[in-house]
Amino acid sequence: MTEPVGNNRLVLLLIAGLPVTMILLATWLWYYVASGEIDLVEVLGTANRGELISPPLPLQDLAVYDGAGAVVELFAADNGLWRILIPGTGVCDEACAHRLYYTRQIRTAMGKYSERIERIYLSREEDAAQTFPQALRKAHPGLKVLYTPGAELAELWQDSAAEQAPAYFLVDPRGWIMMSYGSGMDGKDVMADLKFLLKNSSG
Repeated sequence: MTEPVGNNRLVLLLIAGLPVTMILLATWLWYYVASGEIDLVEVLGTANRGELISPPLPLQDLAVYDGAGAVVELFAADNGLWRILIPGTGVCDEACAHRLYYTRQIRTAMGKYSERIERIYLSREEDAAQTFPQALRKAHPGLKVLYTPGAELAELWQDSAAEQAPAYFLVDPRGWIMMSYGSGMDGKDVMADLKFLLKNSSG
């Protein structure tokens, strides 16, 4: 038994009208987002576990030196590396050693993505790169121990002794400090952020 012709036409009209409806809805949404009447981030939320830094801080503008006093061009080449930045002082105490261990474990646990992650210990004390303990250097191969005289990112070191102070930061391949993480952050949450970013970035 065949269906009525009217029903067939209705189905065809619905199928044909669906793309037009989607375009109209997309146009409507774009208009209200562009005009600022709808905040998609506020409505939908974000999936990141770390604390977003808004606006991002420009690490690429800082003068950075190694232990020999040579300038280090971290972002001269587009190598696709994401950096875990650990702000430090001239003395790496127990809390500092724990942060180094924790970030090393996170990088190792990233498996195939680990080669696209670099760790940087950045101090504001000039001799820190020279006096950094050899035992820690051996325990953390690949860790870059650097120094910056610049005061532009002084907030990274502010309240470093506070319980809720950020323990380390995530830097994108272009040198923008994007997120901060507290010492109590679950490593799985940090890895979730890294996996998402690495999967959705080139390299």
